[in-house]
Amino acid sequence: MENCIFCKIMAREIPGHVLYEDEHVLVFLDISQTTKGHTLIVPKAHRTDVFEMAPEEMAQVFSIAPKIATALQKTFNCTGMNIVNNNGSSAGQTVFHYHVHLIPRYNRDEFGIRFINNMEDYDSSDLAALKENIVQNLEA
Repeated sequence: MENCIFCKIMAREIPGHVLYEDEHVLVFLDISQTTKGHTLIVPKAHRTDVFEMAPEEMAQVFSIAPKIATALQKTFNCTGMNIVNNNGSSAGQTVFHYHVHLIPRYNRDEFGIRFINNMEDYDSSDLAALKENIVQNLEA
C-alpha cells in the first residue's frame, strides 16, 4: 500500500526496530512505547482491519504472539501483558494496516485501558437475545 507506514517499514523505506520477521509477519517496536517494550505484530499482506483478515492470516499473526510476549517478559521482567488491536477509527485505529499491540505491564497503576461494567443494564433475557442474534450471523 503506497502511503501505509507499516508497508514502508516492511519495504525498508523507513526505519523500524525489527525484532522478528518471517514470510508472513513483521514484528517491530512501536515508536510510541506506551510502556517499555511496546511491540507490534503486523501481517506482511496489507489488510486494513480484522474484517479483511482471512483465518489463516490471523493464525499466522497470533501464532508468533507467545514467543514475542515471552521474550518481552524475559527482557523487561514485566508482570503482565496487554494484547490489543483496534479495528476502525471508532475503535481507536490510527494506522489502517491490521496490527496487534503487545504492551508489557509493570504495575496496575499504569493500566490505561478502561472497560466499563454495564452489567446492571443487561439481564439474562437481554443477554440471551444478544446471543441469538450473534449466533444467527455466525451461521450465515
